[in-house]
Amino acid sequence: MGREDVLALLRRAEGAYLSGEDLSRRLGLSRAAVWKAVSALRQEGYVIEARTGLGYRLADTPDALTEQEIRSFLGPTDIVGREVRCFDELGSTNTYLKELALAGGAEGTVVTANCQTAGRGRLDRSFQSPADKGIYLSVLLRPELPPEHLFPVTALSGVAVCRAAERVCGARAGLKWPNDPVLNGRKLSGILTELSLEGETGRLQYLVVGIGINVSQGPEDFTPEVAQMATSLVRELGRPVSRPALAAALIEELDRMYAALRQGNLTDFLAEYRRRCVNLGKPVQLLGSDGTRQRAQALDVDEQFGLMVRLPDGQERTIRSGEVSVRGLYGYVE
Repeated sequence: MGREDVLALLRRAEGAYLSGEDLSRRLGLSRAAVWKAVSALRQEGYVIEARTGLGYRLADTPDALTEQEIRSFLGPTDIVGREVRCFDELGSTNTYLKELALAGGAEGTVVTANCQTAGRGRLDRSFQSPADKGIYLSVLLRPELPPEHLFPVTALSGVAVCRAAERVCGARAGLKWPNDPVLNGRKLSGILTELSLEGETGRLQYLVVGIGINVSQGPEDFTPEVAQMATSLVRELGRPVSRPALAAALIEELDRMYAALRQGNLTDFLAEYRRRCVNLGKPVQLLGSDGTRQRAQALDVDEQFGLMVRLPDGQERTIRSGEVSVRGLYGYVE
């Protein structure tokens, strides 16, 4: 605990120097123990300056997805973030949490990985998750709601991603229906929601929301086909973005989203989703499971977050499943 206690005091000093004697006295540690703690923190990437007669000063922190760093930015939450588990590498944060859920894992548990070796998106697509580049985060929820009330969760999570990105770095992301946060016409984030129901009763066992955000990837970090449609915050903004700060903001926004879902009050989220939806007022293609394409005009998003469209013959319908692609976005062109 000495290392964590030393770091906590240096953080609270907000860039000011603390003497080794002061640290030793306040923590009940020997001067040698303080020095060892500082050395250990430096090895983990913390930049701690030392000056004779002044002591130690925390000059910089690592861009690390550790519980310690995330919690340094994390404010109070109700449910999401009660427990935070951080890993350097996982196959999939969603897979880990589904296994934890079946073992009785606590609601609100958040899992992050610095990289994923088997990251997944919708329709079993691969989600590329290189080390030190993005945020790969999942949360375990157990809402006492009927399954039909959970359809909006992915869309709500998209709003949470956009809010977190705007809070931390000012990025004004949009949403491609149904669940893709986008920035300057390219995909910024992927969201995968998975749930399990009891076979006999149909009651929900668990709900896992997985989110991957591209933070500092460049084109070389994606396969050629993905590089045409994907981007990252750093690539678009041209400046560094703190991953632990963004992860903390995302946890807070997911907690707010979950509160709204449980209360059945989605009015603000729906209004924001509509404002951010990049499809509205534009031509779209409705891609059927058999590969057929049908042109339409995106009109609105209904209260269940379905996409309302007008077909060339003037007929209007609401899309609740399948793929919708905006012309010119992600490389889809007429």
